[in-house]
Amino acid sequence: MNINISTLGELKKSGYKPKSVKEEIRQNLIRKLQNKENAFPGIIGYEDTVIPDTERALLSRHNILFLGLRGQAKTRMARQMISLLDEYIPIVEGSEVNDSPFEPLSRYARDIVAELGDATPISWVSREQRYSEKLATPDVSVADLVGDIDPIKAANMKLNYADERVIHFGIIPRSNRGIFVINELPDLQARIQVSLFNILQEGDIQIRGFKVRMPLDILFVFTANPEDYTNRGSIVTPLKDRIESQIITHYPKNVENSLLITEQEANVHEEQQHVHISDMIKRLIEQVAFEARNSEYVDKKSGVSARLTIAAYENAVSAGERRAIINKEKSTYVRIADLQGIIPAITGKIELVYEGEQEGPLQVAVNLLDKSIRSVFSQYFPNPDSFKKRKQSATMENPYRAVIQWFDKGNAVQLLQDVNDKQYETSLLKVEGLKELIKGKFPHANAKEQLLLMEFVLHGLASYSLISKKVVENETRFSDLLGTMMNFGTGTEEENEEF
Repeated sequence: MNINISTLGELKKSGYKPKSVKEEIRQNLIRKLQNKENAFPGIIGYEDTVIPDTERALLSRHNILFLGLRGQAKTRMARQMISLLDEYIPIVEGSEVNDSPFEPLSRYARDIVAELGDATPISWVSREQRYSEKLATPDVSVADLVGDIDPIKAANMKLNYADERVIHFGIIPRSNRGIFVINELPDLQARIQVSLFNILQEGDIQIRGFKVRMPLDILFVFTANPEDYTNRGSIVTPLKDRIESQIITHYPKNVENSLLITEQEANVHEEQQHVHISDMIKRLIEQVAFEARNSEYVDKKSGVSARLTIAAYENAVSAGERRAIINKEKSTYVRIADLQGIIPAITGKIELVYEGEQEGPLQVAVNLLDKSIRSVFSQYFPNPDSFKKRKQSATMENPYRAVIQWFDKGNAVQLLQDVNDKQYETSLLKVEGLKELIKGKFPHANAKEQLLLMEFVLHGLASYSLISKKVVENETRFSDLLGTMMNFGTGTEEENEEF
């Protein structure tokens, strides 16, 4: 379309055919589907669920409600619908409500078209200007959304309050011929939700006592948490009934998708590229969110946002960066001990039930991190539990025996959080059998990776209660478990029946 066209007459001669915003989105979506283009790029994990549901709703010309817990890309899905709009559309120049030159709605536009006809000036509005978004809060009024009488306009134009031209339009009429999003719909007071009934059903608005009928052309997209999320409010049933498609969103269903989301969204600066973060550390961070979503201490109705792992990832990289700066090292690997630095990212992003509050947010975060280590450990190393029943696994060689025996002799190892790479290596090499274990399991790991895996073994054995781990401020100390109540694989088979 030639956006240099400046009058209604020129627009008619060009052959331009107006269409509704829902029809416009439908046609552009069909084109993308035919060309096998992704209508929602960067949305990971919804390929077989939310995205197909959304595409079906848009093809049906439906208004949409995205219903799901926090951090499930609801608003992002809505914002990406901008790409389904035409690049530009024509409006009557100066119109507040994006009046179509062919079917003007407002008194202002109707008067201009009636007076000037084909000489009516037009301007062009880009797709980005046709997207509006409002966060629903208890103080939002009908005037904010729909409009009200503007006494200043009446005084300046010397009009009385009975004249339609004194109306100040709210955000919904100003979104005419575009997309309008209301986030957190349950937060909107019930009486305000009621004001949306006619707009959704007939496209009409009611402003004070004016007999205004404006069949607005808008795609409405609402986002909401489940109604039982808190006691703050809910979506009134008649309004929900008028929203044609309700689409349920969800968290990533597997760690692989969660990893992709975090890496895509994490804000790691270029100057932090010298801090290497291994796949193992990334999986530990993602597992924290999965553990939190299943924890008895965390409120499941509140949910655990993907923002937790994104913030935790950034904190982990920054923990490694801080240590490298302190020790004047040009590069470093993020260590298991550095994950103590992600605890602030956990505590601020989980809502606790009563039992969790009694436990305390800090302790809950520590427990989640320990559970994450335990879960991921068995993906890299043999499950230590499999060696506890020696009669059931008499033929299996226990790979952890030498390490446990070293601690059983009363030895201990301390890992300071900010220690340099050389001291870190020296501390880990003290543990007999640890390096041999890693070389046997990961023969191709480089020196830095070997050290990280060695540290992981210590944390893993502690998570399975085979050695003791105590974290005090910036120090992690590993030692024997309660004076070696069990001799790990050192006595007779009968003596070691329990391990």
